[in-house]
Amino acid sequence: MQPLQPMRVDWVATPPPGAHPQPRSRPQRLSYGGPPRYPAPPRWGFPLLAWRWPTAVPGAVGRADSVDGVRRLGRTAQNSLWLLGFVAVWGALSEVWRYVLVAMSRFGALSAGVVSASDAMVVSSSAIMVTGCVLSLVLTLLWVRRARNVAATLAGYGPSRSDTAAVAGLLVPGLNLVVPGSVLAELEHAVARRPAGERPRPSRLLRWWWGLWIASALMFTTSVLWSFRDSTQALADGVLLHAFADLALAGVAITTALVVRRITTLLLPVDAASVRLMRVVEVKDAPEPPLRPIRASGSPR
Repeated sequence: MQPLQPMRVDWVATPPPGAHPQPRSRPQRLSYGGPPRYPAPPRWGFPLLAWRWPTAVPGAVGRADSVDGVRRLGRTAQNSLWLLGFVAVWGALSEVWRYVLVAMSRFGALSAGVVSASDAMVVSSSAIMVTGCVLSLVLTLLWVRRARNVAATLAGYGPSRSDTAAVAGLLVPGLNLVVPGSVLAELEHAVARRPAGERPRPSRLLRWWWGLWIASALMFTTSVLWSFRDSTQALADGVLLHAFADLALAGVAITTALVVRRITTLLLPVDAASVRLMRVVEVKDAPEPPLRPIRASGSPR
């Protein structure tokens, strides 16, 4: 029998918990390791476009893009209409100056330079006016078409006339005195979110536009028919008719710009920054609010 050997034991002394304060752990600072890496080319991303409306991405159709298109086109149409109104006033003043020169010619010969300057003003204003009329008419018709589509989407019902019928009513003599006003009245009715069965009631601004539109059409027709008369007095009266026709055209251009701005503003969403903030200062004759019953101590909530 072999004698038992003593077991070797190693004693390790450690301090009790809490004897020494534990050092605070310092947050590790992450260093920049470069751009992210992918094992394969990612299949997601953003379109290579500047900031636009959420639905302005090609292939997406929505309300925001349509309303934004109406706003941009309406602004362009307004600029052309204001320019047309300015040129029409310029043309009216040129015709008035020509009439004054015609009246002065009865008492003696006029300076050739003054007459040439008057003729240049009349011809140049007429040429710019014709170009401005065509440009403003095209832009306004495009704006009306786009605004009618957006208004139909917002109101839930379409206009009574198609785009072809509206354009045909603008070109047919006689109908062009009634159809444009009714088309704008229906557009204003739809933009205001009024019921489809209710009769459209044009606003005061639209009624002013309608009256100026009829007056301008009648003045233009009268001046064209008056030009077939060849007497001296008829030629002098024709100068005044052209001046009144230009003033009526200026009124139509300015009121059309105002109508375009009003309808476009009604189509756009309300800007929160433009809304006046209000607060309640005092409430009168309001019933007292019911008091909550007193909860006993220890009762559950």
